[in-house]
Amino acid sequence: MAKNFSSREEDYSKWYNDLVIKAGLAENSAVRGCMVIKPYGYAIWEKMQRALDDMFKATGHQNAYFPLFIPKSFFSKEAAHVEGFAKECAVVTHYRLKNSPDGKGVVVDEEARLEEELIIRPTSETIIWDTYRNWIQSYRDLPLLVNQWANVVRWEMRTRLFLRTAEFLWQEGHTAHATRDEAIAETEQMLRVYATFAEQWMALPVLQGIKSPNERFAGAVETYCIEALMQDGKALQAGTSHFLGQNFARAFDVKFLNKSNELEHVWATSWGVSTRLMGALVMAHSDDNGLVLPPKLAPLQVVIVPIYKKVEQLDEIAVVARSIMDDLRARGISVKFDDDDSQKPGWKFNEYEFKGVPVRLAIGPRDIENGTVEVARRDTLEKEVLQLTDIGHKIQHLLENIQDNLYQKALTFRDASTHKADSWQEFNDILDQRGGFVLAHWDGSPETEQLIKEETKATIRLIPLNAREEKGVCIRTGKPSERRVVFARAY
Repeated sequence: MAKNFSSREEDYSKWYNDLVIKAGLAENSAVRGCMVIKPYGYAIWEKMQRALDDMFKATGHQNAYFPLFIPKSFFSKEAAHVEGFAKECAVVTHYRLKNSPDGKGVVVDEEARLEEELIIRPTSETIIWDTYRNWIQSYRDLPLLVNQWANVVRWEMRTRLFLRTAEFLWQEGHTAHATRDEAIAETEQMLRVYATFAEQWMALPVLQGIKSPNERFAGAVETYCIEALMQDGKALQAGTSHFLGQNFARAFDVKFLNKSNELEHVWATSWGVSTRLMGALVMAHSDDNGLVLPPKLAPLQVVIVPIYKKVEQLDEIAVVARSIMDDLRARGISVKFDDDDSQKPGWKFNEYEFKGVPVRLAIGPRDIENGTVEVARRDTLEKEVLQLTDIGHKIQHLLENIQDNLYQKALTFRDASTHKADSWQEFNDILDQRGGFVLAHWDGSPETEQLIKEETKATIRLIPLNAREEKGVCIRTGKPSERRVVFARAY
């Protein structure tokens, strides 16, 4: 499969696109800017969903579902929110089609215009806060901790599979609280949940911090984020958690009677991750041989390939394979015995390597005689021969080792790709020659931030949480700065 596959060094963008398509994760659809997530790709997303959903519920959240369509007037109630999303909105204006007068297909029925246009949700704050007005009356109704798994539409002009599409899948949490401190604690808690998921499940080290005002979510008081570094030295925003203050509560008049029997507006948060994580997973670990998947998110963790010449040999191998599979499945490990005789073992080896299956076992007649099995690991491409004795425990340990190795490899790369810059020239040299995260001083003004972005295409990815004070001068203006922030070119 890899013969017509681009390398990362030759063309990183093409390598990524080729890999997503050839590995069967997703493909472009007939609708411009939208994608079809194929079964293998969706299986990975389902594992992400399952893990995140368990983490959300462990922190007290419940799932609900809200409408796809949002009345246009709702967006007018929170000025910063509508300004932030106005250019990305898809709008429904009519509700009926009719046969074309010329008999060629159908046309929009001009008499079926909606009284009020409907926006296909780019995010759900407005429709949810209009609903919360009916759900919240007293402090006893708080906190309200709700999550939604859904699709959203943001009309992107330049798209790339998983990373930026007009429609994508995500989850969005929306919570209401009695106090500012409770809402901030929720925002920070969900940021930690995202960081834990990224590092422990995706094997993806992330930085945690706060967005600058220019990069803040439209309508938020503060946006917290996790940022990851891809192999080409570009950053990728992997998740965001927003402290919304009382902005949406005021816009939709959501008040509660507090313990002092006084009416006040509730405090809000929202937070979300999307199928963009699929793109991060591919770009963080994969190589020129295809996908590399962390075992915790791999749809298939172990594959057993029989090596034989005669059918009776396959029967003997199948007995051993079934025993191994029973052991692995009892340990919660997904495994497949590929006895399909339409493809040769070499083809299967390449296929499963390209699809990123973490562990491959090969068993032949000689292995059965010796009580052994050949084990190949996808992350390092190393092979070893192991005794079949206690093979389930050995494979379980190997999968844990692969998960940890992928994280450590990504962490080593990130650390090696993080640099300090103390001058404008040094800043530009790092971006142009090495890429990665650049720790540099900034004077704190949105104007300087925008100027740096226009001149270098680098943005402030985050202001690190609990960043220690380090007085210096802004790399662009020379004005005083209290601490370094993290710059990078990004997806």
